[in-house]
Amino acid sequence: MPDFRQVPWWQWLGFGAGIVAFGAMFLPWTELTAADPEVAEALRELPAGDVVRSAWNSGFFAWAAPVLLLLAGIAAVVFGQSRAARVNGLPHLWLIVAVLSLLLLVLGWWLIDWQFAEDQRGVLAAGGVSIEPAIGRFLGLAAAAASVAGSVFDVRAARAQYRAKRR
Repeated sequence: MPDFRQVPWWQWLGFGAGIVAFGAMFLPWTELTAADPEVAEALRELPAGDVVRSAWNSGFFAWAAPVLLLLAGIAAVVFGQSRAARVNGLPHLWLIVAVLSLLLLVLGWWLIDWQFAEDQRGVLAAGGVSIEPAIGRFLGLAAAAASVAGSVFDVRAARAQYRAKRR
């Protein structure tokens, strides 16, 4: 069992980022908005599930990254003090997973309207309804950036440990 008092702050940062990203999956990730007051009122009258979507209902690019961030954060805290795991590339694996998660989130943001079929997108656009990111997407992106930062610190620390032992 690892001694959690020995875990450095950057690994806790990665764990916290994973928890925040996973928690953000249950918040709204995508919402429909309209500038026209009549259309906005019609959207408010619709069931919430038709107007606001969580990460679970927003597609692969929404839910995959937070799950990866959570797994990477857990691995960093639980196995990050193991010399064997560090020598075999755990810090680098964490960095790769964090960057991949960040890329998935950015790609998901770019493809946000693909959650809807082509005919639905056409109807929404004709009605003046736009598909916008919600708070969960912003939190997920911030968590991914924090995880990338923590993993960079971990790679630098692993490199310094390796160089110190070679001298």
